[in-house]
Amino acid sequence: MQKQKPEIDIVNEVLEECVMAYPISSFVIGLYQQYQRRGSLSKKQLEGLHSKASKIETIHPGKLATLEALIKKMRTRYNSEPPQLKPMFEKDKLAGELISSILQKYPQHKRVLFLSSRYENNETLSALEMDELKRFHQLLNK
Repeated sequence: MQKQKPEIDIVNEVLEECVMAYPISSFVIGLYQQYQRRGSLSKKQLEGLHSKASKIETIHPGKLATLEALIKKMRTRYNSEPPQLKPMFEKDKLAGELISSILQKYPQHKRVLFLSSRYENNETLSALEMDELKRFHQLLNK
């Protein structure tokens, strides 16, 4: 069955009155064309339309109230804040301390120099390499 009464389209009526009041406004014309194509406007666009329409003295206040009710009924989207930037690699402080203590006593230790270069280049040291560093440190502190 078809409806006997077509629905009243307040947004379209307000747009038409705004086009009549502001015939050279590209904003209003653009909103009108978009509404004709898509059949809807976003909340921000409706808020802009409401601010333009509220400046027109001949527009009926009931239409403005209905438009405002439509705007309040729509949901508001909030952008979440971007997450805090953190470095991709965090240096292991224990490895840095072990390397520096070993190199203070034996600055030419080739294996520790190699591990030191890997540590300075932000490469992760494996568990085997960490065990090796701990063993070297224990040997030096005996």
